[in-house]
Amino acid sequence: MDLDALRFANFKLLDDAIEDWTTMIRNLKDLEESADKGLRGAANKANWAGFNATVSKEFIGKTAGEFKDAHTQAESIRNILRDTRGELAGYQTKLNDAIDRGLKKNLTVVSTGDGGFTVTMNIHPDRAAKGTTVPEHDASDVTALRDEIQKILNDATESDNSANKVLQALVDQSRLGFSDAGYKDRDAAANAIKEAEDLADLAKKKPEDITPEEFDKLNAGLKKYANDDLFAAEFATRLGPRGTLDFWTGINDPHRARELGSQRVDHYDELQKNLSMTLANATQSDTVGMTEWKNKMVEMVDKPVGRNGGFPLGAQVMGNLMRWGDYDDRFLNSYGDKLIETEKKFTSNGRHGAWQRTGADPLLNRTGTDSGWDPMTGYLKALSNSPDAATEFFNGTFVTKDEDHDFTHDTDGDGKEGRKTLSNFDYLFEERDWPQDANSEGDESIAGRNNLALALEAATTGHPAGELPTIDTPPHNADQTKLMESLVASVADDPKRLTEHSYMSDSIGQITSEYLPDINRAMSDVERDAKSDDWRDIERLYPVAGSEAALQHADVSKLLFAVGQNPEGYAAVEVGQKAYMGKLMEYHLDPGLPANQRFSDDEELVVRHIAGRSGEVSGTLGLGQQEAIGKDASNKDKEYEHSVAQRKNWISGGFGTVVGVGVSFIATPWVGAVVGGGVGTVTSVVLESVFQDAEGHAVDDAKKTGGQVWQEGLVRNSTITADAAQAAAEKHQSADTGDAATWARESSRQGYINARAILDGQAPGSMTPYS
Repeated sequence: MDLDALRFANFKLLDDAIEDWTTMIRNLKDLEESADKGLRGAANKANWAGFNATVSKEFIGKTAGEFKDAHTQAESIRNILRDTRGELAGYQTKLNDAIDRGLKKNLTVVSTGDGGFTVTMNIHPDRAAKGTTVPEHDASDVTALRDEIQKILNDATESDNSANKVLQALVDQSRLGFSDAGYKDRDAAANAIKEAEDLADLAKKKPEDITPEEFDKLNAGLKKYANDDLFAAEFATRLGPRGTLDFWTGINDPHRARELGSQRVDHYDELQKNLSMTLANATQSDTVGMTEWKNKMVEMVDKPVGRNGGFPLGAQVMGNLMRWGDYDDRFLNSYGDKLIETEKKFTSNGRHGAWQRTGADPLLNRTGTDSGWDPMTGYLKALSNSPDAATEFFNGTFVTKDEDHDFTHDTDGDGKEGRKTLSNFDYLFEERDWPQDANSEGDESIAGRNNLALALEAATTGHPAGELPTIDTPPHNADQTKLMESLVASVADDPKRLTEHSYMSDSIGQITSEYLPDINRAMSDVERDAKSDDWRDIERLYPVAGSEAALQHADVSKLLFAVGQNPEGYAAVEVGQKAYMGKLMEYHLDPGLPANQRFSDDEELVVRHIAGRSGEVSGTLGLGQQEAIGKDASNKDKEYEHSVAQRKNWISGGFGTVVGVGVSFIATPWVGAVVGGGVGTVTSVVLESVFQDAEGHAVDDAKKTGGQVWQEGLVRNSTITADAAQAAAEKHQSADTGDAATWARESSRQGYINARAILDGQAPGSMTPYS
């Protein structure tokens, strides 16, 4: 910034801009509140089905979010402009004060016209008016004034340039829409960018030259700024895709980072997480630099990045930096396509395994769960945090029937085998030869398949794995239900795909709990025919918002039996079904329910249908539990009771049970208010009974056989179902409470007992015989 530009600067235009932005912020705040409370609130309460339930609701949710981002971005821009205006005005004052002090020493500051300036004598003593005394100065005064003026101009230039830099970076973050990056002033944004530059330069150093202190600085900086949008984009861009891979490969190479590893290896896991979080955030940026970064990282999936041009490949390294954070969906899908291409190349289209680590290979994952040598493990963990990307990936094609591979089936029923098309789901869940790996304790690693289950949880439910859906989670769409149909059919085809890897059951159980309307429909044994009155009755009895997963009764029974053999899987479905049953009772016994949504005017028929199907679900789960506990008396049942009791803690931490409105609420058992938020509802009565019963049995010292546990479940199920019907009838005064309890108890008991005969008929030999 030159002398005259600052000296004579008029800040009115900047003041006007700040005032305009302030006005816009107020208007955007009003729009944000209207969109959130009005538009989004109305969408969440709307009784929508089909296309509207999925696409329209999701679109409205995203639109409301854009208003919030617009408000945030406008506020950040105003704050940066206001902060910069204040600084420049301050520098102007300092400049004029310095010039005035110079005049008192007979020195003047004059612009040279080319951006520079000179400090000269103001009035030569020989030309001073007669009788006038000219202030004295020496060379040091000239130098001091020159240096002071130059420093002020340098500082003003830095303020102006940094404002320009952060404003440009802020608006470049989002190519379409608005950025949600918020900054209270210019310094906060500028410091984030400066810190990113410094830390990226540090990470570019040779691993053998990085000191423990520099490692600590990098780790602390990434932890502090991982969620800062400007920092993340600047750090990743400056380090570059190859630099990112070289850094992580280098510090994990004991031949290159021996000293650093000996002093800081216990902190590598924390750095891995912080770096992953930073990179994930960076991929959300639409800057030119980050767009190029993402494209180049995809290109490097199958490129060697190890010493002397050898292994590991880019995907093996990057996969370990994808285990935390929310990566951009488009990046994940492009990356996944390239990863599948690479998987096919290294396995000869799935004919054999790959990615086997040898003892000489460095560890690339520092969490202790696995070596990090299988690139699919980390990628699947990334998908578990990105539902839309996960859905698209699993529904993608691994091989077509026209490619050269060994996956065959009977194509037309004549006994002759022909090649078949496999989706990515088919390959990973059914066919892949997973590499043998060990955790840090030396035990067999389960990370690969466990991350597969987590990714499937996100892909089928529409929310990140390990979380519960919120009121804003859209109903299932066609791609999600298609994948759910494949999952259920696959487990039914070979239950060992789940039971031999029971650690996957917590995720599969959660998935199942979020498809209970679809499952109850399947267990009705009514043929799906849009023209059939019977099927339309089932649609009203078990409403589904969005797309329905068209499941088969036999497949559902086998799934429930398999899931029931794991305590966490059992708990997810059992608690979910009880809550769903309670809300169905409350929903259908409400005399105010519109006629076009009513299953029947006969309260007994309504209660018996709901109770019977619910009893069968619990009975089938109970058979799985019986199978897992076995014939011998033990304390294994306590694991189940504890898992059910723990479910209370999990769902009460956020949006949990089943309080909502209309079809969009009743169609999914895990949408609505926090447990306890709907005091007096039938659902809260049911869940209170479920959790109290489980907590009591969890501390019971008695050892029990599987048969005893199943029999206790029969009684417990009947009692809770009767309580639900009685509470619903009492709330709505729609039926005699005693009659409602009796109908529910009898039908629930029969459904529970029927589960054994149904499962035995559909999957003979699957249960261990009890004499």
